[in-house]
Amino acid sequence: MKALRFGRHAAIAVIAAGALALSACGSDNVTGAPPAGNQTSAGPKVTGTLTGIGSSAQGAAMDAWKTSFASANQGATVQYSPDGSGAGRKALLDGSAQFGGSDAYLKDDEYASSQTVCGPDGALNIPVYISPIAVAFNLPGITELKLDAPTVAKIFRGEIATWNDPAIAALNPGVTLPDTKVTPVNRSDDSGTTTNFTDYLAAAAPEVWTDTSSGIWPATLQGENAKGTSGVVKTVTDTPGAVTYADDSAVSGKLGVAQIKVGESFTKISADAAAKAVDAGKPVEGRTANDLSIKLDRKTSIEGAYPIVLVSFHVVCSAYDKQETVDLVKAFENYVVSEEGQQAAADSAKSAPLSAALAEKAKKAIDTIKVKS
Repeated sequence: MKALRFGRHAAIAVIAAGALALSACGSDNVTGAPPAGNQTSAGPKVTGTLTGIGSSAQGAAMDAWKTSFASANQGATVQYSPDGSGAGRKALLDGSAQFGGSDAYLKDDEYASSQTVCGPDGALNIPVYISPIAVAFNLPGITELKLDAPTVAKIFRGEIATWNDPAIAALNPGVTLPDTKVTPVNRSDDSGTTTNFTDYLAAAAPEVWTDTSSGIWPATLQGENAKGTSGVVKTVTDTPGAVTYADDSAVSGKLGVAQIKVGESFTKISADAAAKAVDAGKPVEGRTANDLSIKLDRKTSIEGAYPIVLVSFHVVCSAYDKQETVDLVKAFENYVVSEEGQQAAADSAKSAPLSAALAEKAKKAIDTIKVKS
């Protein structure tokens, strides 16, 4: 698979639909019937309010998706609260949201729990957003450093005290490094970005990163913490010598970003490099045929791949109580994975569009969402 970028937006047109409603896996929110229009990749025109909770990394993309979808579907609203991936998965499982945004697919126990609210086929993990996770730092005058996995792990474990440490200097000949104190900043909330970052460290530097991959940062490690993507980026921006991990779309201004060693060379962070790493991933075993959870190879040696990447999902039910809810969820998700939806995310969030093959799989999975029998 090769990730595609699309150079133009397709016009969004819509067709008539009957009076549609939304229900949160068990409650109703009825709305009126829309006027007639034409067909789009998102499906028939719909109305209602769709509620999602989850990944803050998806924030910029979600803003673009919500705006475009509402513009094409007068009377349809998507509400999204970027409370973190863990909160998003929990909200779907307890029925308080119709979809969860998560930078990590459902764990096995979460998938089992989803059968209670979503029916016997449980929830579906639909990939919607691919983005590299930046190792971002605040060192005035330095915009780029080269780091390998063991050094990154030592930095975030507090084993490297200053930025002119020999381990960093050896990877960056010719760079004048200050003796500024290293201040690692981690997420304080249950975060899919943390899950992906620690998954990379545990796989690529197991001799240093002895903790398991988790959405909760290890409590034994010292450092600063902040809630959400915006929280950690602000803390690092305000703190000389600080360093964090964050969705690349949120990193700008005076912050520098690390190149990461892959094989024998260093890879610059980019959407294309992230997509290359995702294309090398494999399906997660033990899931239904329509679930698109992806297990990434964090130790890849593919030239040009950037392994600290997150695949962010919309976790949706395979079945809802009402046809109206099914129609609204399918319409929104089909827009999100469409060419225009993916380009909107790329323009607003520096993400990599889904590859053509992955987008087609996503559409087929979305089309299987049905009313509970």
